[in-house]
Amino acid sequence: MPATPAAAITLPRDLSPWGMFMAADIVVKAVMIGLAFASVLTWTIWLAKLLELTRASVRLRAGIAAIAAARTWDEARAQIGANGGVGPLVREADTELQLSVETAAPHAVSPDGVKERIASRFERAEAAAGRAMMRGTSILATVGATAPFVGLFGTVWGIMNAFIGISKAHTTNLAVVAPGIAEALLATALGLVAAIPAVVMYNFFSRWIAGYRGLNADATASIMRLVSRELERGAFDRRRRGVAAAE
Repeated sequence: MPATPAAAITLPRDLSPWGMFMAADIVVKAVMIGLAFASVLTWTIWLAKLLELTRASVRLRAGIAAIAAARTWDEARAQIGANGGVGPLVREADTELQLSVETAAPHAVSPDGVKERIASRFERAEAAAGRAMMRGTSILATVGATAPFVGLFGTVWGIMNAFIGISKAHTTNLAVVAPGIAEALLATALGLVAAIPAVVMYNFFSRWIAGYRGLNADATASIMRLVSRELERGAFDRRRRGVAAAE
């Protein structure tokens, strides 16, 4: 007599993913809900960081092109305006240049001193930009590292309950054992569903952010070259004399 129909008839639970979730122990349910939330959070961060990095990279490239096309510092400031990419860098450099012009000795502005102080400001600005771009990626790393183990915890707990159920039922019939084990394994599956995309996204964004930092370095180098040309032309020294005359 075929055993398959009898086994199918005696299956006590719905073995669809939703049915297994509803029949799971409260601890396993909590694990599954936590993993589902982590997966939703991962994809939300992916979308937000994708838009943020795309917009920031486009603005930075446009700003670098504007700086490269500028022939004077005033022209660069006019072209950049409120550009979100290199605008903060230009403002940092312009602030230091203004301070240098106002506080330098009457005879000249020290080019080396000015460039050193601007470079110091740029280091801080680049570090801040890098931290801003990394915001949220630590969550991806955390989900990628911990979600499989959280899912494994749910699996171990579920299997433990399945064996307790076996001992209470006094039977090793697969129809009795299988649902509890399937519920437990669903937790591991959800852990992998949350972890694998998170790891891939973290690596993807890490490479992109490294490229963004490279663009920032290109932008600071372009600005420094323009400032150096202005210093050699004596433009800021003439501005200093204009400030002194106005006083």
